[in-house]
Amino acid sequence: MSVLASIDWAFIADHREQLWAGLQNTLKVAGIAIFGSVVIGIVLGAARAHRIPVISQSAAVYVEVIRNTPILVQIVLIAYGLPELPNHPIRLDAFTTAWVSLTIWGGAYNTENFRAGFEAVPARFREAARALGFSPLGTFLNVTFPIGGRISLPSSINTYVSVLKNTSLLTAVGYVELTNVSYSLQSETFKTAEPFLVLGLTYLVLVWALSGVLRLLEARLALPENR
Repeated sequence: MSVLASIDWAFIADHREQLWAGLQNTLKVAGIAIFGSVVIGIVLGAARAHRIPVISQSAAVYVEVIRNTPILVQIVLIAYGLPELPNHPIRLDAFTTAWVSLTIWGGAYNTENFRAGFEAVPARFREAARALGFSPLGTFLNVTFPIGGRISLPSSINTYVSVLKNTSLLTAVGYVELTNVSYSLQSETFKTAEPFLVLGLTYLVLVWALSGVLRLLEARLALPENR
């Protein structure tokens, strides 16, 4: 109680608009990155599961590079390394850098999540689809993807939560999300407890909410034998 009593709640109220704007930017980037990581995961996961030449090998290299390097290094390289390319410099604004870096990171993890899910689909299911006259693409869309996508959902949930939490690292490239706003308020006012209390509680609520929604989705889409 003494800790809560020492918090300057008026300070939080006075800066609520800045904090709200930072939260909106956090949610915007997280939403785009989660969606993008799903698309990348499905496409490259399918390519790896079905051993599609060139694409499968390229996806494997992409996964290894991203999963074995710190995400902060990746963010900084995209923000400050691409503009220094000798012949074709690539300059991205802070928002584009934010969602691109998180999408690439999440896509690598989702590639493996979906690959494992697709490979876990029993071969007899695919054989039955082919016996019914389905094409390879039709077999994937009607059999492998619906079943494998459900199998991969539990591991994918961890990736989506991590993408959300990793938005806090985007302050390193000047993207004005919630962490960046909290640092700015602390620098301007020399108050640390208030902005970072809001930051911590907000992420806690966001992660709980996202996890809860995804767990409900997981239960709703569970395979009949797992219900």
